[in-house]
Amino acid sequence: MSDTAIVLISGGMDSSVLLHHVARDGGFAVIHALSFHYGQRHAIELERAAVQAYAAGVHSHRVIDLEFMGPLLQAGSTLIAGGADVPDLTDLDEEALRQPPTYVPNRNMMLLSMAAAYAEAQGAADVYYGAQAQDEYGYWDCTTDFLAAINAVLALNRKQPVTIHAPFVNKSKAEIVTEGTRLGVDFANTWTCYRGDTGSGDTPVACGTCPSCVERRQAFNKAGITDPLAYAR
Repeated sequence: MSDTAIVLISGGMDSSVLLHHVARDGGFAVIHALSFHYGQRHAIELERAAVQAYAAGVHSHRVIDLEFMGPLLQAGSTLIAGGADVPDLTDLDEEALRQPPTYVPNRNMMLLSMAAAYAEAQGAADVYYGAQAQDEYGYWDCTTDFLAAINAVLALNRKQPVTIHAPFVNKSKAEIVTEGTRLGVDFANTWTCYRGDTGSGDTPVACGTCPSCVERRQAFNKAGITDPLAYAR
């Protein structure tokens, strides 16, 4: 086992808890955090990623500029700036919940491939990302099947195999909130809203009705913990 790990952090709730979990309990001497600016309309999350990386005491935090992906993917995702509007969760029918319009085509495969390449260059054998068992909707690239498949591909490496880990892949968001509370994660400095800041003052305001906001609010309610974010609705 290498003493170095790579952790993907978006600045959202799940990846922030993951970063603190790996930093506290992973047993690694060196942790490199990676964030990606891929044209997401909620780029405010990258500011929160920097706060969490500092709080976790990582060795380095890099924000990789992938804005060129925006024009390539905006027709296929409402999460990309310039794409269609982000829907409310209540607007999604059963079929849409299987793979909602907020899904970004092949995002996790691309980001994890880059993270694996970075890990190999750093002599690291372990990459972590914050896939979790969504309560309301799902993405195929956050599943145990995806995790097993991408690791099977990476295992073909003849010299420096890298393993992708998703410790929360079978955990609900409520369980992640509980774990983050145990770790002392500052949830006020995480961002979840897919629409980005919907306020007009100094304090960022989440919309409260997009799929991600609804799932976050439900998670805090189920965990019996107060969500410190401000919501418009």
